[in-house]
Amino acid sequence: MKHLICGLIMAAIFGCKAQDQTHFFNSFDETKIAFTDEGNGDAILLLHGFINTRKNWEKSVLKKELLEKGYRVIAPDLRGNGDSDKPQSDIAYQDFAELKDIIALMDHLKIKQYRAVGYSRGAIILSKLLTMDERITRATIGGVGSDFTNPNWEIPPAFSRAFSGEDKLTKMTEGAVNYAKSINADLKSLSLQQKYQPTTTKQECATINIPLMIISGRQDTSNGNREALQKMISKSFLKYVEGDHNNTYKQENFSKAVIQFLEGK
Repeated sequence: MKHLICGLIMAAIFGCKAQDQTHFFNSFDETKIAFTDEGNGDAILLLHGFINTRKNWEKSVLKKELLEKGYRVIAPDLRGNGDSDKPQSDIAYQDFAELKDIIALMDHLKIKQYRAVGYSRGAIILSKLLTMDERITRATIGGVGSDFTNPNWEIPPAFSRAFSGEDKLTKMTEGAVNYAKSINADLKSLSLQQKYQPTTTKQECATINIPLMIISGRQDTSNGNREALQKMISKSFLKYVEGDHNNTYKQENFSKAVIQFLEGK
């Protein structure tokens, strides 16, 4: 009985600790944004991809190794995802709302400078953020090529219409929509995220003036040409590691390359 009581007490303690790792704040429009904030060193922001949450970084070697090296790791659920609010109106996603959330979060945490890593759609968000927040000193974008710099890129509107049910599913959209349904993701919000996904034009990319690494799995051919993107950003370089689009960010070789770059090595 004594051991049972002790076990229950310990479970309660650790359960509370795990729960307390998730924080919330009200963003510029009172949308509630969930995030984790772990470690005490220099701040590094991690931005997740589409139909993902901050918890996807828990599956990665990168977050574990950043914390082991003493960094402060901040990982939000972008609005419409995970434990963050999932507003259902267009206005909640217009005018770079997701970008404003991130800036508001870093203001809330009183972060003066930080480094950042974004993967897949998180990299698309981060690329735009680099043109809006001068506090970022180094950044890594992964799982993307040049397509997101095209204001007429056909993929986001096609996915938006598929998730809203406006269009029938196609070979391109069926897997993503079915996966989202399987994890009970909010389809309306995902549709709006695609509808108002930011574009960082070629001209805007040319204004990015910090060290930037573009990293890609060798087997990842999604989202456009990597070499073309690298040429748009003067202080960037391109790094290939083994992996495909869905697993590259989780692996040790990705972590090693990103950390070496973030540390200026």
